[in-house]
Amino acid sequence: MSWKCRGEQSPRNVISQRWALLLCLGCFCAGMLFTDRMWDVPEHKTVAWTTAMEAETLKLISEGCNPKALHQKEVKHESKDTLGEVFKTHNAIQTLDKTISNLEMELAAARVAQESMRSGSPLSQDLKKNESSGKRQYLMIIGINTAFSSRKRRDSVRATWMPQGEKRKKLEEEKGIVVRFVIGHSATSGGILDRAVEAEDRKHGDFLRLDHVEGYLELSAKTRAYFSTAVALWDADFYIKVDDDVHVNIATLGETVVRHRSKSLVYIGCMKSGPVLNQKGVRYHEPEYWKFGEAGNKYFRHATGQLYAISKDLATYISTNQHVLHKYANEDVSLGSWFIGLDVEHIDDRRLCCGTPPDCEWKAQAGNICVASFDWSCSGICRSADRIKEVHRRCGEGESALWSASF
Repeated sequence: MSWKCRGEQSPRNVISQRWALLLCLGCFCAGMLFTDRMWDVPEHKTVAWTTAMEAETLKLISEGCNPKALHQKEVKHESKDTLGEVFKTHNAIQTLDKTISNLEMELAAARVAQESMRSGSPLSQDLKKNESSGKRQYLMIIGINTAFSSRKRRDSVRATWMPQGEKRKKLEEEKGIVVRFVIGHSATSGGILDRAVEAEDRKHGDFLRLDHVEGYLELSAKTRAYFSTAVALWDADFYIKVDDDVHVNIATLGETVVRHRSKSLVYIGCMKSGPVLNQKGVRYHEPEYWKFGEAGNKYFRHATGQLYAISKDLATYISTNQHVLHKYANEDVSLGSWFIGLDVEHIDDRRLCCGTPPDCEWKAQAGNICVASFDWSCSGICRSADRIKEVHRRCGEGESALWSASF
């Protein structure tokens, strides 16, 4: 019994080995079948997707549609849409700018009226007219700077280049050009000097009265007040300041400024850069000379004060910021300083500062008519009340030029 147990093998062990072998073979075959099945599915999907894309492409080509051409059409269509949106945005910005400009001018007009009421000064007739009726568009407003003592100069201007009576009204209505003598009031408001100007205004009706105390050392403040008041009264493309001892050809002036009508920030005049005078007692002394650097330095570029023109946006800028604009001793320097830091285009036109005959006469004969004529030595026409008629006769453009001009 013991021998039997030693010599025979157990049947259970033999069966277990055979089954293990069979199970291994079965697992191997099942793994092969499973692996082949997993690989076949994505391959089938990829082929199906590729076939569908090829069919779609063939369909487009068979219908006469090139995919590249369609893409180009889509790009062009998108470009047109983009340009259209840019154009609409540009128009919207222009409309907004115009609206803001109009609101600023209305605000300036309200300020002028309020300040006049506070100071007890009578409202300008032009301001009263604009309050009762809507504003019209003008080409330019010409303000002739004058003083209480300059009655003879004013009469000489009226007798030469400034239209009078019905012709002045026609100039405003047909050409869009307003011309006024610009003056403030005396230190004793309502005194004899003010009454004399009021009587002169009743006779001619060609004054623009400012809420400003007259004085030679206050020309910068007067210039600031002029532009602020003018932009409140009239909606114009340009605002011009000229002295009462300068001869002006109005039609040539209009033709000059109208070339720059499309520009929003433009400053036109005879640009100069004179020395900063620090010696006391000399004419054009600059008390704040130290702001311009070392002794002997020159001013920044600015238009000479006899005549200059600025666009509506610049006049509105002065009106809006008038209480914070610094005043230098010389008004032309002050005006130039107000535009520093702004994106202003300076137009240097030497026809705005011709000399008196024979200079302006030779230029007129050559077909290059001057806008303004004066003597540099006098900062105006020397003895203008006596000589401006001669300048007008020899250098004037002729009355027909004004009425035939088209702006």
